[in-house]
Amino acid sequence: MTETTSAATGISQAANQTPVSGADIAGAASAAPAGHEITSALIVDATLWILIGFSVVTWALILIKGIQHLRIAHHNRVYGKKFWGAQDFQAAAALEGNKGPAARVADIGFTTLIEADGGTTTHDLEHTGDRQELLDRRLRQQMQKERGALESGLAILATIGSISPFVGLFGTVWGIMGALTSISKSGSASLEVVAGPIGEALVATAVGIAVAVPAVIGYNFFIRRNKVIWAFLDDFAIDFVHLALKTSFLISRPAAPAPRVGGNAVKKPVLKTSGHEDLQVEGVQI
Repeated sequence: MTETTSAATGISQAANQTPVSGADIAGAASAAPAGHEITSALIVDATLWILIGFSVVTWALILIKGIQHLRIAHHNRVYGKKFWGAQDFQAAAALEGNKGPAARVADIGFTTLIEADGGTTTHDLEHTGDRQELLDRRLRQQMQKERGALESGLAILATIGSISPFVGLFGTVWGIMGALTSISKSGSASLEVVAGPIGEALVATAVGIAVAVPAVIGYNFFIRRNKVIWAFLDDFAIDFVHLALKTSFLISRPAAPAPRVGGNAVKKPVLKTSGHEDLQVEGVQI
């Protein structure tokens, strides 16, 4: 009798418990896919923002390098006219206010010739060797510096042009994975359901290609321009050495300006001799 009462009590307690509905089961099952969808959306959005950042950097570098090359071409053209229009090599050394790679190469050449002509008392490895070897070394070093300045920033363009399509492809693949997971959970594979999510995921690949194309074009263009400028500087350096060879690698120091007193230059007395052997100093007969 006691066992029958206990069994009846257990049955009644089980009947009084809250039943589990089918909606609760479905909600628990869909919790994980919802989190997966949020993660996929965040990854795709992050990929797009990274590509947008790449695009901004690309166009900024293209603008900066374009202005740099325009200024270099202008300065080289102006200095080339002034240099080859000078009366002689000494007059070319006296040119002032020059800018650009060609002017800097010439300045280092003239400075080297002045130092080699006894203008410096420095005795070290840098100043060893004959004048032509020293001049060649200095010109080559300056040209390498100019080459480094021309090539600055091009590595970034090359990197962006290489990796942007793959970054976009990564976002597309991840977006398609999330879209397929959502489609499988919805239980419908119609074109209306499939086209939307997959189309949105493919945008990342399109953006990646759109970012890579200007970067690759800009890189190739500036590499070509650098080669032209480098060839110009190489020819200019060779001509400079030949002109220095004609003068036996000798060049005089620029004349020092006359001392000024009260803002006016001090003039030295002018000594003149007349036909009567009279000595005059500034027009005063002695």
